[in-house]
Amino acid sequence: MKDVAVGFAALSQETRLALMRQLAAKGVGGMAAGELASALGQLPSTLSFHLSALEQAGLVRSRRQGRHVVYAVRLSGLRALFGFIAETCSPWRPGLGGELARLLPAEAEDDPMQASFNVLFLCTHNSARSLMAQSILEQVGKGRFNAYSAGSDPAANPMPEVIAKLRVLGHDVSGLHSKSWEKFTASDAPRMDFVITLCDTLQGQICPDFGARVVTSAWPLPDPAKFTGSDIERASMINGLYGMIRRRLEAFINLPYATLDAMALKKRLDELGDINNATV
Repeated sequence: MKDVAVGFAALSQETRLALMRQLAAKGVGGMAAGELASALGQLPSTLSFHLSALEQAGLVRSRRQGRHVVYAVRLSGLRALFGFIAETCSPWRPGLGGELARLLPAEAEDDPMQASFNVLFLCTHNSARSLMAQSILEQVGKGRFNAYSAGSDPAANPMPEVIAKLRVLGHDVSGLHSKSWEKFTASDAPRMDFVITLCDTLQGQICPDFGARVVTSAWPLPDPAKFTGSDIERASMINGLYGMIRRRLEAFINLPYATLDAMALKKRLDELGDINNATV
């Protein structure tokens, strides 16, 4: 209780609130002290005083990076504050507090750089689109995202052209295989934070419903298995599909998770999945 009171007291000042807002928008990467001073139009000495107060309250942490001191939000401190606000509400998604308490894993309590999320990609056969997404997120997620994939009607094997493309682009394909989504409904399955369906729902394909426990979104993408063009045309299609998925995931990993509640997260994910925003 005392730590929570100290945290709220530290935030009861306009400049510190602005600081927290700025740092939360930057996520776990944080900002250098000089950048913060410029962004907020504050003297370095004034900003240093407020940063020190936030750090002592457990809401901000600092680390030295070369000649600069970089500040980032401290996830455990935020969890304590928002958890206190939400403790009389539903333990599942009572708003920002409950969302942070759920989305910020326990292992990240003392180091925001260790925050990680489990993401499951689903498509019909788990032979192309979802495998691409899994491989790309594993590469660009920088340890903050654990990627999985599955299918509602898994194929016997992944598409050879997809595996070849991923291998050429430096992805580890040794563990890729088609599997049923039922593997992730078992009691010992990893808890998912996000489930993103890649099947072309506009064509009537059905992807499994994981309920309200996770943040879900649909990114309907064309099915390579249905494409019957020449080898050159197929290669071009797969290249375009890879690029589309990668652009979306690069935006996905940079969302300001610490400042978004469930509805806002879903809205942002749905925007990324708008098929009209990108073409193969």
